[in-house]
Amino acid sequence: MKFINLIFSNKINSNVLNLWLLVFRIIVGAFLLTHGFPKFQHLISGEEIHFADPIGLGAKTSFILIVFAEFFCSILIILGAFTRLSTIPVMFGMFVASFITHGGDTFSGKESSLIYMVMFASIFITGAGKYSIDYLVTKNLVRNKK
Repeated sequence: MKFINLIFSNKINSNVLNLWLLVFRIIVGAFLLTHGFPKFQHLISGEEIHFADPIGLGAKTSFILIVFAEFFCSILIILGAFTRLSTIPVMFGMFVASFITHGGDTFSGKESSLIYMVMFASIFITGAGKYSIDYLVTKNLVRNKK
């Protein structure tokens, strides 16, 4: 009976949820970091940048913005620092990749950027959770305000 109650319960265990948010942030951030790190290395190498210019900002500017989203914002999200704010450039980048850069592609050509967009939207909605820098900062701000 306990197993049935556990499976069909709609109660949320906050400890499990906060632990899951930590694990989810680390995994999703690390996955995107595998795309961002090589781009970051290319950016600092000084080599010529050949990149799409999907919204008319120029190839170099577009590349710098996606490096910011995929590399720097992924690190912030993994740490749980400025988490909700850090998801915005990532979601925007994935939106552009899905609907503009790969707009004419089949679904399978857009799928990974759509999945990233949904995962980072989930982080935006839930926030970083208890095991994050955001939580520590907020906790200290509330404590100092009293």
